[in-house]
Amino acid sequence: MITLKARAKINLTLDVIGKRDNGYHDVEMIMQQIDLYDLVSVECIEASEGIVLTCSDSFLPVDSTNIAYRAAALMKERHQLKCGFRIHIDKNIPVAAGLAGGSTNAAAVIRAINDVCGLSLDLEAMKTLGFELGADVPFCIQGGCAIARGLGEVLEPIKGLSHAFIVLIKPNFGVSTKEIYQNLNWETIEEHPNTSAMVSALAEDNRYLVNHLLCNVLETVTFSRYPKVKSLKQFVKRYGADGVLMSGSGPTIFAIYKNYERAKHAVKSLKKHYPQTYLVMTHNDESL
Repeated sequence: MITLKARAKINLTLDVIGKRDNGYHDVEMIMQQIDLYDLVSVECIEASEGIVLTCSDSFLPVDSTNIAYRAAALMKERHQLKCGFRIHIDKNIPVAAGLAGGSTNAAAVIRAINDVCGLSLDLEAMKTLGFELGADVPFCIQGGCAIARGLGEVLEPIKGLSHAFIVLIKPNFGVSTKEIYQNLNWETIEEHPNTSAMVSALAEDNRYLVNHLLCNVLETVTFSRYPKVKSLKQFVKRYGADGVLMSGSGPTIFAIYKNYERAKHAVKSLKKHYPQTYLVMTHNDESL
């Protein structure tokens, strides 16, 4: 059996720069891994048992509608694997939160099966497989911090936001990424992120600039359809954060703090109103 940490992500920027004929959107965004993670355990079992998925969160499906299950099925089919798999997800990342919780589980399953079955797939091969399951899966396989382009699968690793405290606040409802993108008119977006400026600010560890360059074009759509998310962002701003933004399509709002005591105080206060409040740190590939 192998157990891997499946880390969540936040978006420091999220831009939509076009729409394809098939309805999918071209994006340019900076994705940053954080140290909020699920634990995903995978072991080989008898082929006759197939794929057996269990999860600590009873609300999550454990059949082929779960992306982690589909990841195992895809690996089994593509590599003609003769065994079955038992997978257990110890869930800590909130669901439908804009934090890539499902995608990171699928990524962990791909990486774990690669190891447990001795497939020796390189990172690019695993990312290509992951993209068949979802646009965020390749980033979750790669990790660290990266600019994501195309549909999210074209990744350029960059220096991330190092040693920052992140407070995550998830309201008691989920948001469908598909719904938000379907209601986005990208041609009417008024404020786009300055991706290149953010890359420079991160490279120089200029916290002031990083916090002022935070930008997510999906906020306008999510805020109009879910006014509580807009109210939450305004509410969080009262707690002395250096920067505040919605992650992905929402509804999670994250706040960046350099000062641990200030972050801890914010969590203590916010948790009274929003039980799904977390204090985590950014997670990076330190070789960059």
